[in-house]
Formats: sequence, structure tokens, C-alpha cells
Amino acid sequence: MPRNARRVQLLESALEVFVAQGYHAAAMDDIADKAGVSKPVLYQHFPGKLDLYLALLDQSCDTIIDACREALASTDDNKQRVTATMHVFYDYVANAHGAFRLVFESDLTNEPSVRERVDRVTRECAEAITEVIHTDTGLPPDQARLLSVSLVGMAQVSARFWLDASGTTDREQAATLVAGLAWRGIRGFPRTDEPTEH
Repeated sequence: MPRNARRVQLLESALEVFVAQGYHAAAMDDIADKAGVSKPVLYQHFPGKLDLYLALLDQSCDTIIDACREALASTDDNKQRVTATMHVFYDYVANAHGAFRLVFESDLTNEPSVRERVDRVTRECAEAITEVIHTDTGLPPDQARLLSVSLVGMAQVSARFWLDASGTTDREQAATLVAGLAWRGIRGFPRTDEPTEH
């Protein structure tokens, strides 16, 4: 199997094992068995369990950050932007592979390299939203950033709660409901033709 294809296969197998068992309980033997390879083959690609976990975490973080940026760029209508971005988080946590657990529910957040990556999701999603809020409202960057982090926090926490609650509200309805709440708040900061000087 070509090296890149093997790496993809190993990452897919590792994701299943880490999501099912958590970082601490997962063993490289389990991942090698799941992938149908010997442990030496696994170690050729990833020198250790943490390296493998970080590679998966990078991939998972990139997925949600890229999707958030795409949602913001998909329209100039801010109500639709809020809805599209909220759906990103709900779609992400509902993904059958469970990759969100690596990002939002890692049992390894005391490890600095993991914490930095987990924080990157909030930081980079909020940075993208900050730019829109600052440009549209003229709010100073620090105020726009505070609003952005609040919106990202609302999306992350509510999406995870929705998934764990297993209620009767389907994903589409849940994301739209919370997007409505977010929009009612953020629309209180009206667009300006030009950012004001502060």
C-alpha cells in the first residue's frame, strides 16, 4: 500500500480506537490490530501514541475550522452566516465517526500540545467571526473578539449538550433554534457603512 494511503488507513483505525477507549486506555497494539498491520508498520508512520493522537487532532481541528470559514464566506447576509456557522458545529458533533470527542472531550487536555490544538479551534473560529463583526459594526477588535468567542462557545456547548441529551429535537431544528438565539443577540450590533474610529 502506498505510504499516504497507509497513513490514512492508520489514522482512520486510530480514530475508532481513541473515540471508543479514550487516549489513556487505547494501546498501539489495539490500533495496529484494528488497521490489520504489525506494530512496527504503525511505528514507521507514528513514533508514538501521542504523535498519532496529535496527527488526528490536527486533522479534526482543521476540519471544523475550515468548515467555519467556509460558512462565513458562503454569504454576505449575516443572519444566514450565523445559521450556517451554527450548523457547522452541530454537523460536526453529529458526525458518526465521533472525531469531535478528540477536540471537545479529550481525556488528555492537561497535555500542553493537546490543549494548544483544542484552544486553536475556539481561537481560529473566533478570529474569523471577529473579522466579520469588526468590519460590519465598527466595534473595536477586542469587543468584536469577545462577542465572537461568546458565539463560538454557544455553538460548541449547545451542540455537545444536544448530542448528549438525545432528545426529540433533530439536528437541523436544534441548530436553527440556537442560531435564532444567537442572531437575536448579535443583530443588536447594527452594520455600519464604514467602521467608526475608536
